[in-house]
Amino acid sequence: MAIESMSTVVDAFLAHAQLEKGLARNTIIAYSRDLERFVASLGNVAPSKLTREHVRDFVSRLEADGLSAASRARALVAVRRLLKFMCAEDLLEDDPSRGVMSPKVGRALPRVLAPDETQALISACGDKGPLALRDRAMLEVLYGAGLRVSELVQLPLSGLDRRGGMLRVVGKGGHERIVPLGELALTAIEEYLDHARGGLLVKAGDRTHALFVTRRGGAMTRQNFFALLRKLALAAGIDRERVSPHVLRHAFATDLLEGGADLRSIQMMLGHSDLSTTEIYTHVGRGRLKDTVDRHHPRGAGAGGSGKAKNTTKPRAKPAGPPGSGKSK
Repeated sequence: MAIESMSTVVDAFLAHAQLEKGLARNTIIAYSRDLERFVASLGNVAPSKLTREHVRDFVSRLEADGLSAASRARALVAVRRLLKFMCAEDLLEDDPSRGVMSPKVGRALPRVLAPDETQALISACGDKGPLALRDRAMLEVLYGAGLRVSELVQLPLSGLDRRGGMLRVVGKGGHERIVPLGELALTAIEEYLDHARGGLLVKAGDRTHALFVTRRGGAMTRQNFFALLRKLALAAGIDRERVSPHVLRHAFATDLLEGGADLRSIQMMLGHSDLSTTEIYTHVGRGRLKDTVDRHHPRGAGAGGSGKAKNTTKPRAKPAGPPGSGKSK
């Protein structure tokens, strides 16, 4: 591999990541942006002369520029992958990023809806007319299968196995997975296909292969579906800022976990490549439990507004019969 500069190496790495590793376009764009900063920080340093200090100086410079810990950590991931590629191509003997500490990033818990709120959102779709049947089917699939919104709107009709109750989903990086559908989601899809989709396709001349289509017969878009969710949230009496396609994906995972599903199964259904990504939902479950205690326990944080429980217990009446025979409140 003929090397003239670090820019040449970065170009080769990005081509490798896109063509051979199949990384998503947005990931390639993010890597390109971060690695452009890295190359600029190096000046005229030759690829073979990279050291650990160069990597550390780059991370320090990002901090001095005011980038958040999350942004610095993401940039360091891009640099690590670049250097790993360089080692594989024999451009470096040792990886200079080894031993460089990644900025600590606090993981924010994903927002979720309570099961009754999710049900209210689905009920807001109604059950009459082709658009109502389509909307209900889309929400049932999003919540019942935990799809990303891009996966939902790009579902082809051929990806549905009606008899087996399965969906073939193409996720990030072109990775394919099979996702089971629950009875309610499958029933909603059946009603949509039998009583709605054909009518919506009339204007398009039945040329689209998308499972979910608009009133004009074209494939749904992410923007259209996001606007639809906001409208349904308003009808359901839920704060629109709390509702998004990803929130329903989080609700799917959280409700599964709290229902007793194991993390590995949830990981497979969500299409996570790393189990640590799925483990965030164990913290969501604990957060729900803490919220329940805070709101309902007499010693919870919500008991008196300041974390101190109000003493609202009435004096217990003496039992009429022998000791132990009285009923406590």
